Amino acid sequence: MMEIDGIRYDANGLVPAIVQDEATGTVLMLAYMNRESLMKTIATGYTWFYSRSRNSLWHKGETSGHVQKVKDIFYDCDADTLLVKVEQTGVACHEGTFSCFSRKLGQKQSEIERVADPQAEYGEASITILHELYHIINDRKLNPKEGSYTTYLFDKGQDKILKKVGEESAETIIASKNNSKTEILYEMADLWYHCLVLLAYHGITPTELFAELKSRRK
Repeated sequence: MMEIDGIRYDANGLVPAIVQDEATGTVLMLAYMNRESLMKTIATGYTWFYSRSRNSLWHKGETSGHVQKVKDIFYDCDADTLLVKVEQTGVACHEGTFSCFSRKLGQKQSEIERVADPQAEYGEASITILHELYHIINDRKLNPKEGSYTTYLFDKGQDKILKKVGEESAETIIASKNNSKTEILYEMADLWYHCLVLLAYHGITPTELFAELKSRRK
């Protein structure tokens, strides 16, 4: 098996990464990775890329929640192009189409089939804040940061995290008994945060939790 250092990056330290839906074989998108984003992809099991315009790493689905769970990573015969097979959550394209390759030469814009509303899926008021917070939490787990409360919780271990979940649950109950909307919102936010820490501790993503919740829609 070739080591990660065997990948041939271009003069800017980048390698193109073709992303393909494992289930359907559909080519979803083309992005670029550097060594750091490739290592982060391997470490987290979700796609990370390098933005040439922002000169920074970006996590696919960090804003929209449309994350890509990595199934396999292949490289070509010259080791200068990657093929990443993923399990796509939602859509891959920010314009609401399953694949970024939705346009065909000669096709009218109105004929493009969108399966999601870009504004609804990528708006700030959407559920994506949970994904954003989760990935920050998971990053603190993988890359401990001095002075971080989240890092402190992971350092203390499961018992400490469970204790905090219990404490915040009790405080949420008290807030509810007090009939205080402000208290309920504050304590519930604390509870959800610590629940996300617990999910990250066990390597469970919000997407998996949402799937479980979806199964209860009766």
